[in-house]
Amino acid sequence: MKIVVEARQCKNFEVSSRREWLLANGIGGFAMGTVSGANTRRYHGHLVAATVPPNTRVNLLGNVEAFIQGEGNPIGLSCNQYQGAVYPEGYQYLERFVATSQSVAWIYRAQGMDLEKRLVVHPGHNAVTIRYTNTGKRQVGLTLRPLVLHRSYHANFRSREGYPQGLVFPKNRTVIDDGGVSLILRHEGAQRVPALGWYYRFDYPRELERGLDSKEDLFCPCELRYELLPGESAVLVASTEERVAPFEPMNEQEMPTGLADRLREAASPFFVKTKKRTTIIAGYPWFTDWGRDTMISIPGLCLHTGRVADARRIIVDYAAQMKQGLIPNRFVEEGVEPEYNNVDGTLWFANAIYRTLEAEWEEAFARRAFRALEEMFQWHVKGTLFGIGVDEADGLLRQGAPGIQLTWMDAKVDDWVVTPRHGKPVEINGLWINAVRILEWLAGKLGKPATRYTAAADKAEAHFEDKFWREPLGYYLDTAEPDDASLRPNQVIAMSLPFTPMSEGRARQALAIVGRELLTPVGLRTLAPDAPGYRGRFKGPLAELDAAYHQGSVWPWLLGPYATALVRFTGDRAGAKRILKPIREMLDEFGLGGIAEVYDGDEPRSAGGCPWQAWSVAETLRAWIEDAGGK
Repeated sequence: MKIVVEARQCKNFEVSSRREWLLANGIGGFAMGTVSGANTRRYHGHLVAATVPPNTRVNLLGNVEAFIQGEGNPIGLSCNQYQGAVYPEGYQYLERFVATSQSVAWIYRAQGMDLEKRLVVHPGHNAVTIRYTNTGKRQVGLTLRPLVLHRSYHANFRSREGYPQGLVFPKNRTVIDDGGVSLILRHEGAQRVPALGWYYRFDYPRELERGLDSKEDLFCPCELRYELLPGESAVLVASTEERVAPFEPMNEQEMPTGLADRLREAASPFFVKTKKRTTIIAGYPWFTDWGRDTMISIPGLCLHTGRVADARRIIVDYAAQMKQGLIPNRFVEEGVEPEYNNVDGTLWFANAIYRTLEAEWEEAFARRAFRALEEMFQWHVKGTLFGIGVDEADGLLRQGAPGIQLTWMDAKVDDWVVTPRHGKPVEINGLWINAVRILEWLAGKLGKPATRYTAAADKAEAHFEDKFWREPLGYYLDTAEPDDASLRPNQVIAMSLPFTPMSEGRARQALAIVGRELLTPVGLRTLAPDAPGYRGRFKGPLAELDAAYHQGSVWPWLLGPYATALVRFTGDRAGAKRILKPIREMLDEFGLGGIAEVYDGDEPRSAGGCPWQAWSVAETLRAWIEDAGGK
């Protein structure tokens, strides 16, 4: 992958400060920032370390101030945003910004001096190499001021007495200790000058937009000075480890031209491997590994990128944490009690098992998966946590507990469940029938009795259409008992499953209405625009964002189920390809090389939420290959 932002956009601060880049280290840590060089979120930083991989993340190196000097006054190439001011204004000297899957680079030209700053993360380590190279024909002086901090990536940092708890200056290194975490700066060849001090009141406008604390203070432990002849480099390595050498990435190819290859590249940051497990991060910067997101993402992220073995490992790890037939809503480390407050994660787990075995049969995995699915089935029939259980009258799955949101439409503001879907949601029952059919299929493959599963699936299917279809509407209820006729995209999820319970004629009729009312160029609206409670803008503080999350906001991941349903019930592969083509532009417009979590329901449909969302990439990749026949 190679994405280039040219000078015209770089020098436009409104544009370059909103286009974000991400480099992940494969163990949960990352580096992240903007094309302009200014940090605009609390999550931005040159080194956000996974101190307990993959989920405990600590921001350690916020930024590096850089000044170059020839014969005149120093010129600031870095960029910081304060309330009402930007200083330095290094973006004005940017000629080009280049992002690849392994590095990001800023190319500067200022008063006849040329400098490249390149940042690389070290795979498998909490470390970054930052290299400043004199690419011009004149000798230049370079001054660097590392801006450091020690805090959770969800928090803000403030100046305080006693920070850092430890600060030592061995030869060619500066070591900053606080809270049991060491940040080690290696700077061979630098003239280190004592320049201790605080930089106050950095402003993070993206946090202000979300109604959160947008101010931060950073600490400078020293100043580093270099004289660089043409072609020479100053190298700064920041790490939590004592012995880390500068890292050079391999030569990378030009950006792939095929959309499938671009989406495969976009899949890479979401994979995390630690000493204990392999997992998928749901989104950057603030999500960790969530059960539902992971299982939805496995077919696209794993199976269409040649990572079938990873899919098996992820599924086995989640199976090991099952409780009363449910996989965790969120994977946690030892010593922390998992949360199981979701109804669909385990049903998507069954789907991921089927797709993984369909891609590559492995007997030992199949038998282990069968035992997990048996446990799921028994608990769902008997009744498990949060009111999740099979209704004996019709074989369908009901769910719901006061004040708890269990489906993927799970926004909650204090005690207000924004999109209550208690009862029998349409996609949950599609997923339930699909899961039982998978258990029936797997029993047959392994030579085990399947009569019980066949009877359960048959009973649920026999009642599905009567329970959810309403002829005057022309589409399926979103939930039954209590009935909710809101036009939402959840019925499309049920249509797209391998073992869908929906009849062809009715599904085609409903799909046409969904296509007319919910489909946009960037995904499906979560609620029809004429419905009460519709919100067309995903803007404002967190409470407003949560209120809009599933009340009209557009989700790109739903393009995958829609494309699958379109092809299955209409045979329109050309149509599937047409609706998925805008993904190419979406990969470059918010998080460079990623696809956003959500968009506004109304024009102009600005991107929002996480700039890099796993299932947005996963489902569009899966559908592009399987349904559109794309490359």
